[in-house]
Amino acid sequence: MTLFFTEMWERFSYYGMRALLILYLAAPESAGGPGFSVATSALIYGIYTFGVYATGIPGGWIADRILGQYRAVLYGGVLITAGHFSMAMPGMAFFFLGLGLIIIGTGLLKTNVSTMVGSLYEDGDPRRDGGFSIFYMGINLGAFLAPLIIGTIGQRVGWHYGFAAAGVGMVAGLIQYVLGRGKLREGLDRIAARKEDATHGEPSMRPIALGVGGAVVGYVAAMLGGADIGMQVMVALVGMFVGGLAGYLSDQHLEPDEWKRIRAILMLFVFSTLFWAAFEQAGSSLNLFADRVTNLSAFGYAFPSTWFQSLNALFIMMLAPVFAGLWVWLAARNKEPSSPGKFVFGLIFVGLGFLLLVPPSLASGYDGTVNTNNVSSGWLFGVYLIHTIGELCLSPVGLSMVTKLAPRAMVGSMMGVWFLSVAIGNFIGGWTAGFFETMQLSELFGSVAATTIVAGVILIFLVKPIKRMMVGVN
Repeated sequence: MTLFFTEMWERFSYYGMRALLILYLAAPESAGGPGFSVATSALIYGIYTFGVYATGIPGGWIADRILGQYRAVLYGGVLITAGHFSMAMPGMAFFFLGLGLIIIGTGLLKTNVSTMVGSLYEDGDPRRDGGFSIFYMGINLGAFLAPLIIGTIGQRVGWHYGFAAAGVGMVAGLIQYVLGRGKLREGLDRIAARKEDATHGEPSMRPIALGVGGAVVGYVAAMLGGADIGMQVMVALVGMFVGGLAGYLSDQHLEPDEWKRIRAILMLFVFSTLFWAAFEQAGSSLNLFADRVTNLSAFGYAFPSTWFQSLNALFIMMLAPVFAGLWVWLAARNKEPSSPGKFVFGLIFVGLGFLLLVPPSLASGYDGTVNTNNVSSGWLFGVYLIHTIGELCLSPVGLSMVTKLAPRAMVGSMMGVWFLSVAIGNFIGGWTAGFFETMQLSELFGSVAATTIVAGVILIFLVKPIKRMMVGVN
């Protein structure tokens, strides 16, 4: 329960701020915002959400090699708190400083708290997937409350007051974490024992060198290819982390079966990236759709557009116990889908959610200039329900899979690698949302739907080869 509530409050702060971010950036100065274009706002949003998850790689490495999981989570929480309160200060310098602090802090906290959840279960314990599903409920309890509280404060009282409220949530998470340390001792001892069983090589400069090289090659290639500045930044960042990952893996001395499991993680990494590129548009294009195209009143009461951000979390809390029980029930009958099989369902469902938005987008008449606010809120209810089903098929399963497949000395680092798929997906999703004002919404959402559904179909044919790489793990 300590990790449940710690992550709940951290996600309360994160999702509350995320619900406000692109709306604040695109708000005119007369409404208290900086007045950036949607394209610029989406680019900043994409870079920020990329950084939040991409820093999980160095965050996992620091925990594995230097701080340990407990202190990494603690220090990360302190930095996140400082970041939110910095954003509460007037001035764009404080705003961007706050974003930077949150990026670094989340890199230390996010991957390592997930690793600690995995450490609570012995190897082969069938309760692991169910445990991660319950942990996911804590994440989503915070995500449900945040837009209702922080979003309302930000949109109705003031943007910076909303950012401050997010900081208060993170303070509550830190208090919970420190007070509950004793309950984590068994899991922390298990992590320490696994590290003692493994050996670390001497520090190498290869990851840094290949990371820098990957960034340079990616940037130059994108620039010569005529890509816009957003795509150039994305390719450079992805090149940096992929190069660093290649350098890191090349330094490892692993057994053949361990290399097979790493390859399985990397193959599913690609499909995870595509899933999150669609799903994480909840905070960008879907957020803008709610604010500018959807009818924001019910029973004569006008409500903030950020409230739609709570729907996914609400559906998670309703359905997570159902899915946790479903996997256990199917496993007892030897009918549970493999992890790659569950990924197929995740991709197809997220695509179907975007497909559902095509008809109301065509009927809305929105042309990127004048808000229509004429689409029934029921459409977004349906989208978030379908997306939630897809998320429950993929996200907790992916987290659990990494803790089972990663070599013992690399669990934190490989969890960071896994979150890199979320990072790249976030950036692609933010960059895609930049077309919200310049592209027909039906074409935008239809393209996202087609991409993810086709990816799911392709994965169907790769399920068996990936299962063979997993060497004894479902």
